Amino acid sequence: MKLFKRLLTSILWLIVSLGLGCVLAIIGAGIYFAPGLPDVRQLQGFELQTPLRVYTRDDKLIGEFGDQRRTPVSYDDIPQSYIDALLAAEDASFFEHPGIDPKGLARAALELAISGNIQSGGSTITMQVARNYLLTLDQTFTRKIREILLSLQMEQVLSKQQILELYVNKIYLGNGAYGIGAAAKSYYDKPLAKLDLPQLAMLAGLPKAPSALNPLSNPERSLIRRNWVLLRMRELGFIDPIQYQAAVKAPITAHQAYSQYEVNASYVAEMARQYAVNRFGDNAYTDNIKITTTIDSRLQSLARNALVNGLIEYDTRHGWRGPEKTDIPSSLVEAQENTAPRGLEKELSESPEVMKTARQAAKSSEQTIEGVDGDVSNWVKVLDRTPRLGPLEPGIVVSTDGRQMRVLTRDDGVVTLGWDGLDWARTYHSAEWRGKVPANAGAIAQRGDLVRVMQTDDGDWRLSQIPGAQAAIVVMDPQTGAIRGLQGGFNFSASKFNRAIQAERQAGSIFKPFIYLAALHNGMSAATIINDAPVVMSDMGGKWRPENAEGEFRGPTRLRVGLYESRNLVTIRVLQSLGLDNTLTFLENFGFTKEHLPHGLSLALGSASLTPLEMANAYAVLANGGFKVAPWYIQSITKGSQDKLIEEANPVVACRECAPDQKTVAINGETRRIAERVATPEEMYIIRDMMRDVIEKGTGRGALELNRPDIVGKTGTTNDQRDAWFSGFNSDLVATVWVGKDDNSTTGEYGSQAALPIWKSFMGQALQGQPESMPSRPDDIVKVRIDPETGLRLHNDQPGGMQEIFREDNLPDYKPRSIQPELENSSGSQGTGTYDAIF
Repeated sequence: MKLFKRLLTSILWLIVSLGLGCVLAIIGAGIYFAPGLPDVRQLQGFELQTPLRVYTRDDKLIGEFGDQRRTPVSYDDIPQSYIDALLAAEDASFFEHPGIDPKGLARAALELAISGNIQSGGSTITMQVARNYLLTLDQTFTRKIREILLSLQMEQVLSKQQILELYVNKIYLGNGAYGIGAAAKSYYDKPLAKLDLPQLAMLAGLPKAPSALNPLSNPERSLIRRNWVLLRMRELGFIDPIQYQAAVKAPITAHQAYSQYEVNASYVAEMARQYAVNRFGDNAYTDNIKITTTIDSRLQSLARNALVNGLIEYDTRHGWRGPEKTDIPSSLVEAQENTAPRGLEKELSESPEVMKTARQAAKSSEQTIEGVDGDVSNWVKVLDRTPRLGPLEPGIVVSTDGRQMRVLTRDDGVVTLGWDGLDWARTYHSAEWRGKVPANAGAIAQRGDLVRVMQTDDGDWRLSQIPGAQAAIVVMDPQTGAIRGLQGGFNFSASKFNRAIQAERQAGSIFKPFIYLAALHNGMSAATIINDAPVVMSDMGGKWRPENAEGEFRGPTRLRVGLYESRNLVTIRVLQSLGLDNTLTFLENFGFTKEHLPHGLSLALGSASLTPLEMANAYAVLANGGFKVAPWYIQSITKGSQDKLIEEANPVVACRECAPDQKTVAINGETRRIAERVATPEEMYIIRDMMRDVIEKGTGRGALELNRPDIVGKTGTTNDQRDAWFSGFNSDLVATVWVGKDDNSTTGEYGSQAALPIWKSFMGQALQGQPESMPSRPDDIVKVRIDPETGLRLHNDQPGGMQEIFREDNLPDYKPRSIQPELENSSGSQGTGTYDAIF
């Protein structure tokens, strides 16, 4: 008996000691961490701020960024059923505990000690508010202690209702929704007050794993989580058995709510977001900042559509790569049977009733659609969460019958694809090889396959796919350098990599005009003769033997012909005669960075790795007559509800009419600095005239369809057809298009095939109805007749020849006169054959 009393006494003392130790530990932690804790009183008047918004120059919204894309709600507006569901899921004793749940923390600590993982959490709603508002999200014991101390303080300063209001307005609930107000709109397209019990329970179950358990991306898993929340509500007495039975059988009613900006310019919006964050830090997302860009909404839409349609056409030429997904179960019941329970072990272990009711709910989610046999509830969910990419609508194959395919779409129901919309789908093997025309629709896709379809201009439907190639287009105002349109890829949602400003790709032949302009700048003319002949050079310890695209050589060739025929050997010899250092220095005038350009003769062939934006900027200098403008896209930045101006652009501009010593010019009532002139008007006029021959006689002939004599440009194709380019302009607008593959593999097409059609589609619409815009001829540019073989000037009495333009002070020598053979024979002279030799 004494032994028992001693043991009991020891146990009691141990418990008291542990308790005192815990109290002392808490006091010690409070003393140690208190000086560095945030002031919880700042939460008393906490206001949810306004997000960063990005607009076009004509004030159309293109982007919105920040946590505050939400619909704030007050505590009085929160449905009681949601409060009950949230407490059941997250913190049943919220209204009783002092900010922390000792039992929950002890349970979490024990789980951590035993298994190395925390299964049941341990954080109260108050602790989550402390973490979300006042602390970082790093997983450390120090942060946990600070979280506990702040929670205890918070409960002394704020009411339970205030804490819960802060929680429901801050928490992320997946699908881009922050706070329950935004989630109600995002998942159900309704205000919070209009949601029913199953919908509220669904939202209450999301904080645990907003992505893995949301009803759009994982409907079968979300049913299990929702019904567990409902089971907890029943056990806690929040709902009665009748309410429970009705709720757990309810189908999933969540659907994707697609928000559309006024103009699709996501790549530019992201550029503006990054600028704002660099400029303002995280305050960019909350301080009601408005960025107005230089983007023109009409030109942006035209540029994006031209790029998207051009890539689809390119992809159609190269074959069918197969469905995006196969064998998709049509019903939620079947999908749920195939779902692994990872992450839901706790819910499923508490009661077999959870899985049972989830299956019942899945069955009650049955959905039928006219024209399709059986339950298609899972197909509908799959389509709902699969984004539309431009004109490409997701669809699931319902059936194939001979040369016809029926496809279920999200927006248009069941559509029928005839053979005209299917016969292009020859199997893709490589960029240069595709298989035979498929025998029938069944050889292309099967029932349950996820494919893409699009509607043609005449209303028919055709099969399509996400393109295997990518592209970028940059549109600029050459007079100011302002970016008027920019698309960095097929679709921002599919790939956020902005190829317009981030993809450094070899420029190929669109770089050549700058080598030829350097030649004009250094005294050559459009008629200067350069030998198109083989050359062998030492390169990297080996021999470099560059060739022309056709593998042939033309001998003596005029500069003009070398450019519009894109003769590699001519361009190399031009660069060789100019000198590499001299040329590199000259090229800096066009925005190129000398250090980033190859220091070798391969520069002549466009071996420099440059972005589409860099090339567009360089071509803008060609278009504006030789003024060094720079690209810019942010017109102004304002802050606050009063739109207080905090930043405004002041770019340099081109001014052909201004005097050489003039520094500023008034444009639309504003004084602008005049950009530095880096080439003479005469040089710019001649290079532009030479580039016009690319359109009329060279690889850019496809642009003749636009019937605009004011446009000029240049195609470009790199080794193995990895990059396809076209850059062109008139005096008002410049656009550069690049087409290629992200893995740098071959496109199988030249610039004239892949890039020029996109440029042509854009420019044709952009300039529609606009007057021709081309520079006037400088006074000292003259036109004379030359011998096309030698480039020499012809005397008036010398027949034949062709017209060429020159600077008046840079005319070629005359071609020596030759005596007619008949006169020479009759005179008996066998001399030099010139008049001077005879007389």
